[in-house]
Amino acid sequence: MRVIVVGSGVVGMTSAWFLAERGHEVEVIDQGSGSALGASYANGGQISVSQAEPWSNPGAPIKVLKWLGREDAPLLFRLRADLRQWSWGLRFLMECLPTRTHDNMLNILRMGLFSRRLLQELRDSERLQYNQVTKGILQIHTDEAEFEAANVRLASQLEYGLDMSICSRDDLTRIEPALAQSSVPVVGATYAADDESGDAHVFTRQLEEACKRKHKINFVYDTKVLGFLGSNDSIHGVRVETKDGMSAVKNSDAYVIATGSATDALLRPIGLRTSIYPVKGYSLTIPVIDPSLAPEVCITDENGKVAISRLGDFLRVAGTAEVNGYDLSVNDSRCEGISNRVKQLFPRGIDYENARKWAGLRPMTPSSVPIIGGTRYANLFLNTGHGTLGWTLSCGSGAAIADIVSGKKPEVDFSFT
Repeated sequence: MRVIVVGSGVVGMTSAWFLAERGHEVEVIDQGSGSALGASYANGGQISVSQAEPWSNPGAPIKVLKWLGREDAPLLFRLRADLRQWSWGLRFLMECLPTRTHDNMLNILRMGLFSRRLLQELRDSERLQYNQVTKGILQIHTDEAEFEAANVRLASQLEYGLDMSICSRDDLTRIEPALAQSSVPVVGATYAADDESGDAHVFTRQLEEACKRKHKINFVYDTKVLGFLGSNDSIHGVRVETKDGMSAVKNSDAYVIATGSATDALLRPIGLRTSIYPVKGYSLTIPVIDPSLAPEVCITDENGKVAISRLGDFLRVAGTAEVNGYDLSVNDSRCEGISNRVKQLFPRGIDYENARKWAGLRPMTPSSVPIIGGTRYANLFLNTGHGTLGWTLSCGSGAAIADIVSGKKPEVDFSFT
C-alpha cells in the first residue's frame, strides 16, 4: 500500500527504508531543505545500548534540585509559564519510581539490542560508510557512590543480554591510550564492547540514497504538513504547503509520523496528544590536529554528562540538557562547560578554538521510552519521542513500525502503543 512518512530525520528515514523493504510504496515529506537537519544533524554520535537507564530514575529528582540555578548544570530546568512543561515535569517525577524505572529500562534495552543488530545488518547489506567506529563505549565515573550505583544497574542489565564489563584503571588506557593524558580523577569505569559510534547525519543521507536507488522512494522537501483530513477513525489525507506558499492535499493509505519534538503540535488539532517535550542538547564538532592524542573509542563521562565520539578527522562532544521550550539559541556558557570538561580529558591534539557549536531539540517522553505504534485512527502511526537515543533505536523502531503498519507482530519485545 501507499505510505506517507512525515519527517526525514534518522527515525523517519529508517521507517521509510523498512516500510519499502516490506513492499510498500513510500513517500517522505519534510519541512526542511533536506534530510537529518534537526536532532539528527549533530548529535553525540553514539549507538549506546549500554545507556538504557532512563533519565527519569530514582536519583534524578535530587540531582535536579541540586542543579537548580546553575547555568552549567547537566540538566537545567528553565521554568516557564507553560502548562505542558509543568505537566511533563510532573510525569517525569512519577516515572522516577523504582518499578517504573526498571520497566522503562528493559523496554529501552530490548529495543536497543534489536536495533543495533539491524543497523549492523543494514550497514553490511548496503555498504554504508558514516565514520563508524566499532570499538565499544567506555563509561567513566568520577564519583564513587555513583559508580557503585552503576554497578548495581549493570548487574540487572547483564541479566537481560547486555554485554558489559567493569574496568580497572589500567584497563582504561589499554582500551583508549589517549586517556593517559587525562587529569580527570576517574574512580571506575565500565566498558560496553559491542556499542558503536558514527555520524547520524551522514548515515541518514546515505540511507536516503539507498532508498532512492533500491526502492524509488520519493522525497518531498521544503514542504510543511499543515494538518490532516479524515473522519473519526481514519485519515484521508494531509494538507501541505511548500516554501513558495503553494498548498495541496496528499493522499495515502497509511501515515507514519516521525516528527520528533514537533509531534504534539501536529497531532493536537485532530485530538491526539503525546507526552513529548523538547529538551535542548548541545554539541561541539572539533577538528583533530594530532590523531595519536585524540580518542578513537567512544567515551561517556557519566558525571560530567558528556559524550565523546571520533568522527574521522573530528571529535564530536555532546552534553547537557536544557528544558526550555522550543528555544534553539546556542548558549555559549553551556558550550564552554562542555569544552572545558573535555579539555581535562584530552588537553592536547584537538583544536578547541575552532569548535563548531550546535544545539538541537531532543524529543523526550517523561519515561525516556519512545512512542511507537498505532493511534485511534486506524491508518495513522507514530514513531517518535526517542529523546537522546534516536540514533541508537532508529533501525529497531523503523523495522517495528514497518511491521505494525503491515499488520504483523514486531520481532522485538516492547510496549508498543
